[in-house]
Amino acid sequence: MNFSDSEIVSSILAEEGFITFSKMYDADLILLNTCSIRERAEMNIRKRLIEFQYIKKKKPSIIIGILGCMAERLKNVWLEEEKIVDLVVGPDAYRDLPMLISRIEDGKSSINVLLTKKETYADVNPVRLVHNITGFISVTRGCDNMCSFCVVPFTRGRERSRDPFTIVKECLNLWSQGYKEVTLLGQNVDSYLWFGGGMKKDFSKASPLQKATYLSFADLLELVARSAPKMRIRFSTSNPYDISINVIKVIDRYPNVCKNIHLPFQSGSTRVLELMNRRYSSEKYFSLIRKIRKIIPDCAISHDIIAGFCGEFEEDHRQTLSLMEYVRYDFGYMFIYSERTGTQASNSLFDDVPKEVKRRRLQEIIFLQKKHSAECMQAQIGKIQEVLIEGESRKSKMFWYGRTSQNAVVVFPKGFYNKGDFVKVRVKTTAAATLIGHCLEIV
Repeated sequence: MNFSDSEIVSSILAEEGFITFSKMYDADLILLNTCSIRERAEMNIRKRLIEFQYIKKKKPSIIIGILGCMAERLKNVWLEEEKIVDLVVGPDAYRDLPMLISRIEDGKSSINVLLTKKETYADVNPVRLVHNITGFISVTRGCDNMCSFCVVPFTRGRERSRDPFTIVKECLNLWSQGYKEVTLLGQNVDSYLWFGGGMKKDFSKASPLQKATYLSFADLLELVARSAPKMRIRFSTSNPYDISINVIKVIDRYPNVCKNIHLPFQSGSTRVLELMNRRYSSEKYFSLIRKIRKIIPDCAISHDIIAGFCGEFEEDHRQTLSLMEYVRYDFGYMFIYSERTGTQASNSLFDDVPKEVKRRRLQEIIFLQKKHSAECMQAQIGKIQEVLIEGESRKSKMFWYGRTSQNAVVVFPKGFYNKGDFVKVRVKTTAAATLIGHCLEIV
């Protein structure tokens, strides 16, 4: 999400004559796009800011700015108290960057962290910072779910959806530039909802879907898949409360929509899920998994898990492990709970799980996920997969690497293929989190 936002910022600044540099010492302006989801992210940002201070000592005229979620959270600390940055801009105020930068040049402080219900940057054509085979398109901004542990509603504002036709236009523009895969992004992508009663776009081949009164995320996913039939489509991130059976059916119906769903469950305990304000039970999550497995048997499923949330008992932890055993996820993101100031959990719940218990539970979760990931990889041996070549292997220039529809990384000898090709690869073996194979043919 931050990478996508950085491309929007680059576009806005490029319109004013700014250009990017690969080395910080050559620049007059350094902007650090930030995340506040977890404590570790904020610690890393603070370390980077200390590094930037050394640059500023050697080049006093350089402007250092903070963008994104941490800008809203820590604006007063960094701009007024510690005075380690010159510029603080929230995720809804990127259009004001040129004006805010000019204020600094006049010797004034610059800050804008106001949130809005309208800003989607739908009319901004992002400057792609790295020309690659895969790209990102934001389709929603903000979140209304108010999970008790999460700062996103406070740092990125209320949920809003983007005009679907600008999404299709951006997707087709990426295709014309040589991109072969796009990921539709949103803090909660499945809650996408566009009321298009006034949509009067002139699409010569407009379908009934395109003329609908409103579009759900399932409708949007189908619209993008049909508009760019040769382009791979991914999306992230889903909330089990919002994802619909129609989304699952669209994934199954269109071969260019990847068979991969990132479906965070956070805890296998219904009691803990209630404390988290996740609005679904473990039973409903189990039911959703069964529907996915029935409709898309070869779908890869990944997760997010928080270990040691407020009030989590050992039995709750065992229920999380039990859910993992049932689903057998392909991979996941696992973290210790870290309190975020201003959230419902920090205001009304007590962070009562000792750190050593949190760490032990996390290690048990990681151990089990590694076991399941290895089993999923082993199950691919002997199978033929369609792989999009994304670049050279990090370990050898004699090998390509790419990903399957299920998001598994595959490495194979180069042969006569090129970056951006879709190829058929037979999997021969595995190494850690990578499949190793040989190419059979170009698709």
